[in-house]
Amino acid sequence: MTTDVEKTGITVKKTPKQKFWSVLKTTLLYGLVFIVIYTAINWWRQPVMPANPQLQLTDYQGQALDLAAMSTDTPTLVYFWGTWCPICTYTSPTIDKLAAAGNYPVVTVAIKSGSDQELQNYMQQNNFDFTTVNDEDGAIFADWQGQVTPSYVVLKEGEMTQGLTGIQPLWSLKLRLWLSSIF
Repeated sequence: MTTDVEKTGITVKKTPKQKFWSVLKTTLLYGLVFIVIYTAINWWRQPVMPANPQLQLTDYQGQALDLAAMSTDTPTLVYFWGTWCPICTYTSPTIDKLAAAGNYPVVTVAIKSGSDQELQNYMQQNNFDFTTVNDEDGAIFADWQGQVTPSYVVLKEGEMTQGLTGIQPLWSLKLRLWLSSIF
């Protein structure tokens, strides 16, 4: 079936204003679809808090950590990563900046990243100063049903308020921690 425009051979040109609105609508539509898909995938892959989580941990330097106590007054970020993870080479410097700022406690869990000495060497080579628990066999990450690295958990009063995965900019992590402190 042909339209009247096709039969007459007349083409209708859009004005610059019409083109702008058309491009804007298309961009917003694709953006919305991306956000919905990204949120669904992130929700599906996020860590899940165990029924009886191990919140008393020891970092690779032998210091005791109590995540429940740390998250009592201020939300705490738990960052699951690995020295072998290519994406983590981009996200770990952001975590180091967040930890250095000191506004929120940050505890990282290095999954299957070697011995304490190997982990210490890696941390020194990359000038990372964040608190790190060595999850040599991946048991901690498995307990949280972690699927991908990097993964993040925000704890408030010992309970998980948010879980997320993938590359997260500093502003996004700060926003999530701030929101967890309010709600």
